Amino acid sequence: METIGRIRREHFLKGKTIRQIARDLRVSRNTVRKVLRSGGTAFVYEREIQPRPKLGRWTAELEELLAGNVGKPARERLTLIRMFEELRGRGYEGGYDAVRRYARRWGKAHGHSIAIAYVPLNFAAGEAYQFDWSHEFVVLNGVTALVKVAHVRLCHSRMLFVRAYPRETQEMVFDAHDRAFALFKGACRRGIYDNMKTAVEAVFSGKDRLYNRRFLQMCSHYLVDPVACTPGSGWEKGQVENQIGLVRERFFTPRLRFKSYDELNAWLLDKCIAYAKAHAHPELAEQTIWEVFEAERPQLVPYAGRFDGFHAVPASVSKTCLVRFDNNKYSVAASAVGRPVEVHAYSDRIVIHQDGRIVGEHARCFGRGETVYDPWHYVPVLARKPGALRNGAPFKGWVLPAAIEGVRRRLAGVDDGNRQMVDILAAVLSDGLPAVEAACAEALGQGVHSADVVLNILARRRDPGPAAIILTPTTLSLRHAPAADCARYDSLRRLT
Repeated sequence: METIGRIRREHFLKGKTIRQIARDLRVSRNTVRKVLRSGGTAFVYEREIQPRPKLGRWTAELEELLAGNVGKPARERLTLIRMFEELRGRGYEGGYDAVRRYARRWGKAHGHSIAIAYVPLNFAAGEAYQFDWSHEFVVLNGVTALVKVAHVRLCHSRMLFVRAYPRETQEMVFDAHDRAFALFKGACRRGIYDNMKTAVEAVFSGKDRLYNRRFLQMCSHYLVDPVACTPGSGWEKGQVENQIGLVRERFFTPRLRFKSYDELNAWLLDKCIAYAKAHAHPELAEQTIWEVFEAERPQLVPYAGRFDGFHAVPASVSKTCLVRFDNNKYSVAASAVGRPVEVHAYSDRIVIHQDGRIVGEHARCFGRGETVYDPWHYVPVLARKPGALRNGAPFKGWVLPAAIEGVRRRLAGVDDGNRQMVDILAAVLSDGLPAVEAACAEALGQGVHSADVVLNILARRRDPGPAAIILTPTTLSLRHAPAADCARYDSLRRLT
């Protein structure tokens, strides 16, 4: 470009001849003539015939691979590296660059390099929301972890909701929807999803889908009509796809550090609200996202309350009163041994049912190989095996109320201390923990700690004895004893 400019200035401004310009600038006279006669200020060299000494005989097979690749879904298409490896397997000895250059020219010639165009979408207030998942790295309690982040976005106001979970399972989907709708104080009439397995069991032609039964129950509870995108067509929920990139850049960069999921999610909720209040709406630029969201709220379907969003799994109970779920074990009441149970897995807890009653409830663990005990589940078993109180795994580190723990320490030095302590613990199942704790405190106050004394105090409190005699005040006592005289009724009859 610089040489072309100098040639033009030397000739048109200084009047130099072609020979002089060629000698001064050390270029050929043909080049000077080309610049002056064409009047152009830039020249691009394009080779008319591209020699391909090694790729030449393989172009037909490469074109076949390229043509077959165009009609496949995006996830099934071969990359150019894969095509190069395929040709190498057939005997091609050239390099990758030749394959890449030819594929680029082939794409331009067949119109496949043109950027895909989209139609802008517009949603009415309360019409639709979009849901999706993303995976982000955070540091939880000093350990780097990959968390699954649920994203909900209202299509009209662009209000966003973000929450992190350790799993991407169905109960997490239910919890994310409930918390989002509780924040919005309502739901939209239509929900737009991809074909996630927790919602869609089968994909048919067009928009027909076979939805999961529990997922449909959730949608029915919130009065939402679910719509699934076309496979491989993420632009159909482009707003939430853009939100994933925005949240990753603004919320999760640099890498977040928190002690627990509760702290992380509380921080994410504050960030969502702060972002909505600080940023303008992309279409209604004179209003913030929060202001448009507040105006949209009356158009939402009113919040229907929490959906009982659990994932039910049948399970069996071992002889050690344990139920296995998600690579962990949870204890149940001893009375449940020998019969099947149903595990209701929520996002934060495990509830175990048998014959319509709850036989176990625990905070959910997300590790592997962990065992969660409730010592009270094993108290009925101690009646037959009182020695297990000393070394039983469920009772390791068991924190009892202060008065009961005091009695336990004093009974530890008695020969039949385990048996007496088991009798006291068994009373909790019938009388309740507060009553037994009060009885133990009274016994310790009297300087005794045997089970007989504690049980006697409980029995006296259950049956307090005869009622106390109530003394009549002198002001209410009769001064004249009443006389029984039926003749007075005859006098009343004569008067009538």
